[in-house]
Amino acid sequence: MRATGGQLVMLIAINVAVLALGAAISGGAFLSPFNLQSMAGQLPEIGFLAIGVMLAMCAGNGGIDLSGIALANLSGVVSAVVVGSFLSSTDQQAAYSVAFIVGALLVGLLGGTFNGLLISRLNITPILCTLGTQMLFTGLAVVASDGRAVAVGTPDLLSEIGNGLFLGVPISFLIFIGVAAFIAALLKFTPFGLWLMLMGTNPKAALYAGFPRTRVLIATYATSGLLSGLAGIIIASRNVNVKWDYGTSYLLIAILIAVMAGVRPEGGYGRVICVVLATIALQLMSSMLNFGGLSNFVRDFAWGALLLTFLAVGRYNVVGFLTPNKSKRLV
Repeated sequence: MRATGGQLVMLIAINVAVLALGAAISGGAFLSPFNLQSMAGQLPEIGFLAIGVMLAMCAGNGGIDLSGIALANLSGVVSAVVVGSFLSSTDQQAAYSVAFIVGALLVGLLGGTFNGLLISRLNITPILCTLGTQMLFTGLAVVASDGRAVAVGTPDLLSEIGNGLFLGVPISFLIFIGVAAFIAALLKFTPFGLWLMLMGTNPKAALYAGFPRTRVLIATYATSGLLSGLAGIIIASRNVNVKWDYGTSYLLIAILIAVMAGVRPEGGYGRVICVVLATIALQLMSSMLNFGGLSNFVRDFAWGALLLTFLAVGRYNVVGFLTPNKSKRLV
Protein backbone atom coordinates (compact mmCIF):
# COMPACT_ATOMS: atom_id res chain seq x y z
CA MET A 1 0.00 0.00 0.00
CA ARG A 2 2.95 2.33 0.59
CA ALA A 3 3.94 1.95 -3.08
CA THR A 4 0.37 2.72 -4.12
CA GLY A 5 0.32 5.88 -2.02
CA GLY A 6 3.73 6.87 -3.34
CA GLN A 7 2.55 6.66 -6.95
CA LEU A 8 -0.46 8.82 -6.12
CA VAL A 9 1.67 11.43 -4.34
CA MET A 10 4.15 11.48 -7.23
CA LEU A 11 1.40 12.13 -9.78
CA ILE A 12 -0.10 14.91 -7.66
CA ALA A 13 3.36 16.45 -7.37
CA ILE A 14 3.88 16.23 -11.16
CA ASN A 15 0.57 18.00 -11.80
CA VAL A 16 1.37 20.77 -9.33
CA ALA A 17 4.87 21.20 -10.77
CA VAL A 18 3.60 21.40 -14.37
CA LEU A 19 0.92 23.91 -13.39
CA ALA A 20 3.54 26.08 -11.68
CA LEU A 21 6.01 25.80 -14.56
CA GLY A 22 3.32 26.53 -17.13
CA ALA A 23 2.20 29.60 -15.21
CA ALA A 24 5.79 30.84 -15.03
CA ILE A 25 6.42 30.29 -18.75
CA SER A 26 3.17 31.96 -19.86
CA GLY A 27 3.09 34.79 -17.35
CA GLY A 28 -0.05 33.37 -15.75
CA ALA A 29 -2.04 32.79 -18.98
CA PHE A 30 -1.60 29.03 -18.56
CA LEU A 31 -3.92 29.13 -15.53
CA SER A 32 -6.60 31.27 -17.16
CA PRO A 33 -10.15 29.83 -16.99
CA PHE A 34 -10.33 29.62 -20.78
CA ASN A 35 -7.12 27.58 -21.06
CA LEU A 36 -8.10 25.27 -18.19
CA GLN A 37 -11.51 24.68 -19.79
CA SER A 38 -9.84 24.00 -23.14
CA MET A 39 -7.48 21.43 -21.61
CA ALA A 40 -10.30 19.75 -19.69
CA GLY A 41 -12.35 19.49 -22.88
CA GLN A 42 -9.51 17.83 -24.82
CA LEU A 43 -8.68 15.32 -22.09
CA PRO A 44 -11.59 12.80 -22.10
CA GLU A 45 -11.05 11.19 -25.51
CA ILE A 46 -7.53 10.05 -24.60
CA GLY A 47 -8.52 9.41 -20.97
CA PHE A 48 -11.13 6.82 -21.97
CA LEU A 49 -8.56 5.02 -24.14
CA ALA A 50 -6.01 5.06 -21.31
CA ILE A 51 -8.45 3.43 -18.86
CA GLY A 52 -9.10 0.75 -21.49
CA VAL A 53 -5.36 0.12 -21.79
CA MET A 54 -5.12 -0.11 -17.99
CA LEU A 55 -7.86 -2.73 -17.78
CA ALA A 56 -6.21 -4.90 -20.44
CA MET A 57 -2.79 -4.61 -18.79
CA CYS A 58 -4.24 -5.60 -15.41
CA ALA A 59 -5.37 -8.91 -16.92
CA GLY A 60 -1.73 -9.98 -17.31
CA ASN A 61 -0.30 -12.44 -19.87
CA GLY A 62 0.98 -9.58 -22.02
CA GLY A 63 -2.45 -8.01 -21.88
CA ILE A 64 -2.78 -4.71 -23.68
CA ASP A 65 -5.33 -3.21 -26.04
CA LEU A 66 -3.62 -1.71 -29.07
CA SER A 67 -6.90 -1.35 -30.97
CA GLY A 68 -8.42 1.44 -28.86
CA ILE A 69 -8.12 4.45 -31.16
CA ALA A 70 -8.86 2.33 -34.27
CA LEU A 71 -12.05 1.07 -32.62
CA ALA A 72 -12.97 4.61 -31.51
CA ASN A 73 -12.63 5.82 -35.10
CA LEU A 74 -14.58 2.82 -36.41
CA SER A 75 -17.35 3.50 -33.88
CA GLY A 76 -17.69 7.09 -35.01
CA VAL A 77 -17.45 6.34 -38.72
CA VAL A 78 -19.90 3.41 -38.78
CA SER A 79 -22.39 5.21 -36.56
CA ALA A 80 -22.19 8.38 -38.66
CA VAL A 81 -22.62 6.45 -41.93
CA VAL A 82 -25.51 4.28 -40.72
CA VAL A 83 -27.39 6.92 -38.74
CA GLY A 84 -26.82 9.54 -41.41
CA SER A 85 -28.50 7.28 -43.97
CA PHE A 86 -31.92 7.64 -42.33
CA LEU A 87 -31.70 10.67 -39.99
CA SER A 88 -30.64 14.26 -40.59
CA SER A 89 -28.25 15.96 -38.18
CA THR A 90 -29.86 19.31 -38.95
CA ASP A 91 -33.59 18.52 -39.17
CA GLN A 92 -33.75 15.70 -36.58
CA GLN A 93 -31.05 16.75 -34.19
CA ALA A 94 -32.19 15.00 -31.00
CA ALA A 95 -32.99 11.70 -32.71
CA TYR A 96 -29.73 11.83 -34.68
CA SER A 97 -27.67 12.47 -31.55
CA VAL A 98 -29.27 9.65 -29.54
CA ALA A 99 -29.00 7.20 -32.45
CA PHE A 100 -25.37 8.18 -33.05
CA ILE A 101 -24.46 7.66 -29.38
CA VAL A 102 -26.20 4.27 -29.23
CA GLY A 103 -24.59 3.20 -32.50
CA ALA A 104 -21.07 4.18 -31.44
CA LEU A 105 -21.42 2.40 -28.09
CA LEU A 106 -22.75 -0.72 -29.81
CA VAL A 107 -19.86 -0.83 -32.29
CA GLY A 108 -17.37 -0.30 -29.47
CA LEU A 109 -18.95 -3.08 -27.40
CA LEU A 110 -18.96 -5.51 -30.32
CA GLY A 111 -15.34 -4.72 -31.21
CA GLY A 112 -14.17 -5.14 -27.62
CA THR A 113 -16.12 -8.39 -27.23
CA PHE A 114 -14.53 -9.65 -30.45
CA ASN A 115 -11.09 -8.96 -28.94
CA GLY A 116 -12.05 -10.76 -25.74
CA LEU A 117 -13.37 -13.81 -27.60
CA LEU A 118 -10.22 -14.15 -29.69
CA ILE A 119 -7.96 -13.82 -26.66
CA SER A 120 -9.92 -16.05 -24.29
CA ARG A 121 -11.21 -18.73 -26.68
CA LEU A 122 -8.28 -19.03 -29.08
CA ASN A 123 -5.56 -18.14 -26.52
CA ILE A 124 -4.01 -15.56 -28.85
CA THR A 125 -1.43 -13.35 -27.14
CA PRO A 126 -3.30 -10.09 -26.40
CA ILE A 127 -0.69 -7.74 -27.84
CA LEU A 128 -0.66 -9.66 -31.16
CA CYS A 129 -4.43 -10.08 -31.21
CA THR A 130 -5.18 -6.40 -30.69
CA LEU A 131 -2.45 -5.41 -33.17
CA GLY A 132 -4.33 -7.49 -35.73
CA THR A 133 -7.75 -6.12 -34.80
CA GLN A 134 -6.31 -2.61 -34.85
CA MET A 135 -5.55 -3.07 -38.55
CA LEU A 136 -8.89 -4.81 -39.08
CA PHE A 137 -10.88 -1.99 -37.46
CA THR A 138 -8.92 0.62 -39.40
CA GLY A 139 -9.58 -1.22 -42.66
CA LEU A 140 -13.29 -1.49 -41.91
CA ALA A 141 -13.44 2.25 -41.16
CA VAL A 142 -11.72 3.03 -44.46
CA VAL A 143 -14.16 0.81 -46.37
CA ALA A 144 -17.21 2.22 -44.56
CA SER A 145 -16.16 5.81 -45.26
CA ASP A 146 -14.47 5.31 -48.66
CA GLY A 147 -11.38 6.76 -47.01
CA ARG A 148 -13.00 10.17 -46.57
CA ALA A 149 -14.15 12.17 -43.58
CA VAL A 150 -17.80 11.53 -42.69
CA ALA A 151 -19.84 14.59 -41.71
CA VAL A 152 -21.50 14.54 -38.30
CA GLY A 153 -22.46 18.20 -38.11
CA THR A 154 -23.34 20.01 -34.93
CA PRO A 155 -26.63 18.58 -33.61
CA ASP A 156 -27.48 20.20 -30.29
CA LEU A 157 -27.02 17.21 -27.96
CA LEU A 158 -23.73 16.04 -29.46
CA SER A 159 -22.39 19.57 -29.67
CA GLU A 160 -23.31 20.16 -26.03
CA ILE A 161 -21.46 17.00 -24.97
CA GLY A 162 -18.30 18.05 -26.78
CA ASN A 163 -18.33 21.80 -26.27
CA GLY A 164 -20.85 22.65 -23.55
CA LEU A 165 -20.11 23.74 -19.98
CA PHE A 166 -21.82 22.97 -16.68
CA LEU A 167 -20.93 25.39 -13.87
CA GLY A 168 -17.87 26.38 -15.88
CA VAL A 169 -16.63 22.79 -16.32
CA PRO A 170 -16.71 21.05 -19.73
CA ILE A 171 -19.51 18.47 -19.86
CA SER A 172 -17.22 15.95 -21.56
CA PHE A 173 -14.81 16.19 -18.63
CA LEU A 174 -17.63 15.58 -16.15
CA ILE A 175 -18.69 12.52 -18.17
CA PHE A 176 -15.11 11.26 -18.09
CA ILE A 177 -14.84 11.70 -14.32
CA GLY A 178 -18.20 9.97 -13.79
CA VAL A 179 -17.24 6.99 -15.96
CA ALA A 180 -13.82 6.77 -14.31
CA ALA A 181 -15.43 6.74 -10.85
CA PHE A 182 -17.79 3.96 -11.97
CA ILE A 183 -14.90 1.83 -13.30
CA ALA A 184 -12.94 2.43 -10.09
CA ALA A 185 -15.91 1.27 -7.99
CA LEU A 186 -16.35 -1.76 -10.26
CA LEU A 187 -12.74 -2.80 -9.69
CA LYS A 188 -12.76 -2.14 -5.94
CA PHE A 189 -16.14 -3.43 -4.80
CA THR A 190 -17.13 -6.26 -7.17
CA PRO A 191 -15.87 -9.82 -7.70
CA PHE A 192 -14.89 -8.83 -11.23
CA GLY A 193 -12.21 -6.49 -9.87
CA LEU A 194 -10.80 -9.17 -7.56
CA TRP A 195 -10.80 -11.78 -10.34
CA LEU A 196 -9.13 -9.41 -12.80
CA MET A 197 -6.32 -8.41 -10.44
CA LEU A 198 -5.62 -11.90 -9.13
CA MET A 199 -5.69 -13.30 -12.66
CA GLY A 200 -3.01 -10.79 -13.60
CA THR A 201 -0.95 -11.33 -10.45
CA ASN A 202 -1.08 -15.13 -10.24
CA PRO A 203 -2.89 -16.79 -13.16
CA LYS A 204 -2.20 -20.31 -11.84
CA ALA A 205 -3.79 -19.52 -8.48
CA ALA A 206 -6.76 -17.96 -10.27
CA LEU A 207 -7.12 -21.10 -12.40
CA TYR A 208 -7.00 -23.46 -9.42
CA ALA A 209 -9.39 -21.23 -7.49
CA GLY A 210 -11.95 -21.72 -10.26
CA PHE A 211 -12.11 -18.10 -11.39
CA PRO A 212 -14.12 -17.65 -14.63
CA ARG A 213 -11.10 -16.70 -16.75
CA THR A 214 -12.95 -16.66 -20.07
CA ARG A 215 -15.78 -14.47 -18.81
CA VAL A 216 -13.38 -12.09 -17.06
CA LEU A 217 -11.28 -11.63 -20.20
CA ILE A 218 -14.33 -11.08 -22.40
CA ALA A 219 -15.78 -8.60 -19.90
CA THR A 220 -12.43 -6.79 -19.63
CA TYR A 221 -12.00 -6.27 -23.37
CA ALA A 222 -15.72 -5.56 -23.86
CA THR A 223 -15.42 -2.79 -21.28
CA SER A 224 -12.33 -1.47 -23.04
CA GLY A 225 -14.33 -1.50 -26.28
CA LEU A 226 -17.16 0.46 -24.65
CA LEU A 227 -14.62 3.04 -23.52
CA SER A 228 -13.38 3.26 -27.12
CA GLY A 229 -16.97 3.85 -28.20
CA LEU A 230 -17.22 6.66 -25.65
CA ALA A 231 -13.99 8.13 -27.00
CA GLY A 232 -15.48 7.98 -30.50
CA ILE A 233 -18.53 9.90 -29.30
CA ILE A 234 -16.37 12.60 -27.69
CA ILE A 235 -14.23 12.87 -30.83
CA ALA A 236 -17.33 13.28 -32.99
CA SER A 237 -18.92 15.78 -30.62
CA ARG A 238 -15.83 18.01 -30.66
CA ASN A 239 -15.51 17.97 -34.45
CA VAL A 240 -17.88 18.36 -37.37
CA ASN A 241 -16.78 15.05 -38.89
CA VAL A 242 -15.14 11.71 -38.10
CA LYS A 243 -12.29 10.04 -39.98
CA TRP A 244 -10.57 6.66 -39.94
CA ASP A 245 -7.08 8.08 -39.16
CA TYR A 246 -7.92 10.49 -36.35
CA GLY A 247 -5.52 10.54 -33.37
CA THR A 248 -2.66 8.52 -34.84
CA SER A 249 -0.46 9.28 -31.80
CA TYR A 250 -3.15 8.39 -29.24
CA LEU A 251 -1.99 4.79 -28.85
CA LEU A 252 1.45 5.86 -27.63
CA ILE A 253 -0.06 8.45 -25.31
CA ALA A 254 -2.58 6.00 -23.81
CA ILE A 255 0.18 3.49 -23.07
CA LEU A 256 2.35 6.24 -21.61
CA ILE A 257 -0.49 7.33 -19.33
CA ALA A 258 -0.99 3.77 -18.08
CA VAL A 259 2.73 3.37 -17.38
CA MET A 260 2.91 6.76 -15.65
CA ALA A 261 -0.05 5.69 -13.52
CA GLY A 262 1.96 2.74 -12.21
CA VAL A 263 -0.01 0.04 -14.04
CA ARG A 264 2.18 -3.06 -14.05
CA PRO A 265 2.97 -4.41 -17.53
CA GLU A 266 3.07 -7.88 -15.93
CA GLY A 267 -0.54 -7.44 -14.80
CA GLY A 268 -2.34 -7.52 -11.47
CA TYR A 269 -2.17 -3.86 -10.47
CA GLY A 270 -3.70 -0.58 -11.59
CA ARG A 271 -5.65 2.30 -10.06
CA VAL A 272 -8.14 4.40 -12.01
CA ILE A 273 -7.42 7.54 -9.96
CA CYS A 274 -3.76 7.30 -10.93
CA VAL A 275 -4.74 6.94 -14.60
CA VAL A 276 -6.92 10.05 -14.31
CA LEU A 277 -4.09 12.04 -12.70
CA ALA A 278 -1.59 10.80 -15.30
CA THR A 279 -3.99 11.84 -18.08
CA ILE A 280 -4.31 15.29 -16.56
CA ALA A 281 -0.51 15.54 -16.25
CA LEU A 282 0.01 14.62 -19.92
CA GLN A 283 -2.62 17.14 -21.03
CA LEU A 284 -0.97 19.85 -18.93
CA MET A 285 2.44 18.99 -20.37
CA SER A 286 1.08 19.08 -23.92
CA SER A 287 -0.49 22.48 -23.38
CA MET A 288 2.69 23.76 -21.72
CA LEU A 289 4.77 22.66 -24.73
CA ASN A 290 2.35 24.53 -26.99
CA PHE A 291 2.79 27.64 -24.86
CA GLY A 292 6.54 27.17 -25.24
CA GLY A 293 6.16 27.24 -29.03
CA LEU A 294 7.49 23.70 -29.55
CA SER A 295 6.34 21.62 -32.52
CA ASN A 296 4.31 18.41 -32.39
CA PHE A 297 7.45 16.48 -33.40
CA VAL A 298 9.21 17.63 -30.25
CA ARG A 299 6.13 16.63 -28.24
CA ASP A 300 6.10 13.12 -29.71
CA PHE A 301 9.81 12.79 -28.93
CA ALA A 302 9.10 13.86 -25.34
CA TRP A 303 6.28 11.29 -25.00
CA GLY A 304 8.55 8.51 -26.26
CA ALA A 305 11.35 9.50 -23.88
CA LEU A 306 8.90 9.70 -20.97
CA LEU A 307 7.51 6.24 -21.77
CA LEU A 308 10.99 4.66 -21.76
CA THR A 309 11.88 6.49 -18.54
CA PHE A 310 8.78 5.38 -16.66
CA LEU A 311 9.15 1.81 -17.91
CA ALA A 312 12.73 1.69 -16.64
CA VAL A 313 11.87 3.28 -13.29
CA GLY A 314 8.76 1.15 -12.89
CA ARG A 315 10.70 -2.06 -13.53
CA TYR A 316 13.30 -1.06 -10.96
CA ASN A 317 10.59 -0.37 -8.37
CA VAL A 318 8.72 -3.57 -9.10
CA VAL A 319 11.79 -5.80 -8.91
CA GLY A 320 13.49 -4.05 -6.03
CA PHE A 321 10.65 -3.08 -3.76
CA LEU A 322 7.22 -4.37 -4.71
CA THR A 323 7.87 -8.03 -5.39
CA PRO A 324 8.74 -8.98 -1.79
CA ASN A 325 5.51 -7.31 -0.58
CA LYS A 326 3.25 -8.66 -3.34
CA SER A 327 1.52 -11.16 -1.12
CA LYS A 328 0.90 -8.53 1.54
CA ARG A 329 -0.81 -6.29 -0.99
CA LEU A 330 -3.22 -9.05 -1.94
CA VAL A 331 -4.27 -9.79 1.65
